[in-house]
Amino acid sequence: MSRSRSGGRSRSGGRSRSGGRSRWLPDQHGAWAMLAVPFLAGTFLGTPRWAHLPLLAAWLLGYMAAYHAQQWLRLSRISRNPKAPRRHIRPALVLGALFAAFGLPLAVLCPWLLLACAAAAPFVLANTWYARRNKERALLNGLLAVVPACGMLLVTYRLGEGGWGALAPALACLLYFAGTVPYVKTMIRERNSRAYYRGSVGYHALALCAAALLSPWLALPFAAYLVRAVVLPGRGVKVPVVGAIEVMGSAALLATVLLTF
Repeated sequence: MSRSRSGGRSRSGGRSRSGGRSRWLPDQHGAWAMLAVPFLAGTFLGTPRWAHLPLLAAWLLGYMAAYHAQQWLRLSRISRNPKAPRRHIRPALVLGALFAAFGLPLAVLCPWLLLACAAAAPFVLANTWYARRNKERALLNGLLAVVPACGMLLVTYRLGEGGWGALAPALACLLYFAGTVPYVKTMIRERNSRAYYRGSVGYHALALCAAALLSPWLALPFAAYLVRAVVLPGRGVKVPVVGAIEVMGSAALLATVLLTF
């Protein structure tokens, strides 16, 4: 998945100022909430089990391995510095091996997880296609990344409960995180675009109606999401504040989902 929001990565592929750790941890800050909220929602809506821990490790490691593989492909095509793409090879291989170490035993115990991986694969491949062409920030790329992340709610719920009865909370997560894609663009890279602003506001209005149909309680956070999409763009809000607001929005969604379903 590829979902960078604040643009912390050097587009030239040079070393980050934050040192070695940042060369392993993806700087796509907005992705972490998207990875965590559906996972936690599905886990605690169902029955938490020890198997959720290695699944969480495999989930995060798989994301990080895919990120580095995608950056290797991207930089191999655009960078004039031959060392730039190579610095992603070791993290991709090590993190990919760790992903396999956690994921394969789970797949043996729960073979249906392979079906979940197969369902997510087209979206990951699409994100990789965009990365290869240095178009990670495309709107469609961000929307595609949301789908498997929110689908993880169904996986964690199935692992704990043995069923697939968590479609409504998964849709609630999908409605919220899909909305963050155009909204954050109106706050940063497309802050002067009236088309993006109108599209973001229109989407959030529709999402509010859809969320209320899933549960009247969901109308509360989604009304707040609509207000922030209407009011905040064009106000000169700093990037860290934008991120903090989205963290609060994600926490509100998780709390509402857990209390509602």
